[in-house]
Amino acid sequence: MERDQLADFLRRRREAIRPAEVGITDGPRRRTSGLRREEVAMLAGMSVDYVVRLEQGRSSQPSPQLLGALARALRLSEDERDHLFHLAGHQPPPADGVAGLARAGLIRMLDLLGDNPALVLSDLGEVLAQNRAAVLLTGDHTGFSGDRRYVAYRWFTDPADRAVAPPEEQEHHARQLVADLRAAAGRRSGDPTVTGLIDRLRAASADFRRLWAEHEVAVRRADRKTLLHPRVGRLVMDCETLVTPDQGQLLLVLTPADAETRERLQLLQVLGIEEFPTGSTDTPIR
Repeated sequence: MERDQLADFLRRRREAIRPAEVGITDGPRRRTSGLRREEVAMLAGMSVDYVVRLEQGRSSQPSPQLLGALARALRLSEDERDHLFHLAGHQPPPADGVAGLARAGLIRMLDLLGDNPALVLSDLGEVLAQNRAAVLLTGDHTGFSGDRRYVAYRWFTDPADRAVAPPEEQEHHARQLVADLRAAAGRRSGDPTVTGLIDRLRAASADFRRLWAEHEVAVRRADRKTLLHPRVGRLVMDCETLVTPDQGQLLLVLTPADAETRERLQLLQVLGIEEFPTGSTDTPIR
């Protein structure tokens, strides 16, 4: 671990970001053009004290999870992210898998979408990044590990996950998840990450086995779905999907489909994240 180099790199990246780039209002009393340490801490979900110790070269070795959070908070490019991992004494994360990170350009798009819920997902349904509006809508889904990081795995193995969709929509949503996973499996033929996930899903869920056997294939593009939110009730959302050229990551944007849903989303913004613990609601979104 190169503590001094790591500290210098983090300071310079923080000072290079304008607050508006990450959705923070640039008030008249700000004395620096870059981010404050407390703002980096807020964006990364860590303590201000730890950010200070990192920048002063006094910290213990940060974990890959903390480095991933810092890379997202500082809007690092893929090259900058890899450099960050090297300075901290870790190998950079692979293009997919547990440590996969959202592309810097997609994260910047999340910031620009403001109050519209939006997420970056891998082609296998791992939530790699969310904006604040998406966290308010679905909970924070970026901290799952193991097979639970896959949307499809949670849907087919956890009844609480399915309960947030109306019963009349659950079969349709399940079919979409399986058809989309089938398309990813075709693109990544022979990939052990994909085949392993499918084998574990087939072993864990009779419902998944039934739908997988039907061999339906469909890449998710546009959709409308209903979410039963625990605080504001029924929400009807239009979902648009933008896919990267290599089809490895996608940007999912959710917009209200009617006036009532728009009003309830506005109420959710006012209520904020209070009493909505991280990861407490596994709302199916894909």
